[in-house]
Amino acid sequence: QVQLVESGGGLVQAGGSLRLSCAASGGTFRTHAMAWFRQAPGKEREFVAVVSGSGVSTDYGDAVKGRFTISRNNAKNTVYLQMNRLKPEDTAVYYCASDYRFGRDAYNYNYWGQGTQVTVSS
Repeated sequence: QVQLVESGGGLVQAGGSLRLSCAASGGTFRTHAMAWFRQAPGKEREFVAVVSGSGVSTDYGDAVKGRFTISRNNAKNTVYLQMNRLKPEDTAVYYCASDYRFGRDAYNYNYWGQGTQVTVSS
């Protein structure tokens, strides 16, 4: 059973940066794609970014492309989301997710963390 624990959320001013971390345990980390999703109040869960098991392939949602960077350290079983030039509309709960498949569809991800709140003030 894969377990995911996010950290690094918080309150930041618009234009600032945050780095989220997601520590994985209980599975073969390097065989899983790792993704970040987010959900704002009253909105559907939104794809943010995904990285392949090897770290070679990445994909980003249009809203964050060019501002966010996803990476992973397989030796530490951890995936990161570096968020730069944050905007108030980035405010959401950010979730880490894991699955063998690489993709944008939240329904394909079997393992989820509990989420970490990111709030961007204007």
